[in-house]
Amino acid sequence: MRAFLAIVVSTSFLSCVPITTTGSGPGTPSAAVIRTGDQLLAAMHRRYADSWYRTLTFVQKSTYYRPDGSILRTETWYEAAKLPGRLRIDIGEPSGGNGALYRSDSIYMMRGGRVAQGRREINPMLTLGFDVYRQSPQETAEQLRRMAFTGSLRVDTLDGRRVYVVGATRGDSVTNQFWVDAERLLFVRAIQTISGQTRDMRFERYTQYDGGWVAETVRILNGGRLAFLEEYSRVQVNDDLPDDLFLPERWNAATHWYRP
Repeated sequence: MRAFLAIVVSTSFLSCVPITTTGSGPGTPSAAVIRTGDQLLAAMHRRYADSWYRTLTFVQKSTYYRPDGSILRTETWYEAAKLPGRLRIDIGEPSGGNGALYRSDSIYMMRGGRVAQGRREINPMLTLGFDVYRQSPQETAEQLRRMAFTGSLRVDTLDGRRVYVVGATRGDSVTNQFWVDAERLLFVRAIQTISGQTRDMRFERYTQYDGGWVAETVRILNGGRLAFLEEYSRVQVNDDLPDDLFLPERWNAATHWYRP
């Protein structure tokens, strides 16, 4: 769950074609027409609002790759989320006090248990992959609009599955955009170009946990080459996590969820 991509949505999603989606998830009507990005966000929320997990923890194997495909280094991260809006990433052993904390529209970089840097930043992957199911569609849309993405909605395919794409026309692999599985209404892909560098992020190997889903593999590609790989293990949902765990001033003092 990296802030590699800043996916944003315009104040107006342009209609492309009427699309009918069906599903049997909680709160899902037998059929709903999705013509705009706002309607897509509303459908994502409606599908899982009553069943998506409140908290999530997992151990992440993080692998960095060189442009030639060889491994640069690997790290172990320990991640905890309390939805919506809170994500804690311990980089290396939690006792080291290093990592990053997302809270709503801010990020705090932690070093030795202290705030080394803080700034305004919304994590679009947290918004689109998780918070969209636990907060109102209006709040999700507002967060995305604040990141100034512009574009329309269309239909495409990804790995043989039908998807909705917001933000780019067919064949455009540079413009900022996000992709959502049309059947399951799960976020599956995002593309963003920053300072001339394009990153392509894929949420893969979705596994169901209670009434929600976790993509247990995340790939980030630069220029079509694998640059970063996330592999999740020890996934747990709906455990009680103390609020202190997500306060920068309590980074080392809070009771940590991880037990070796």
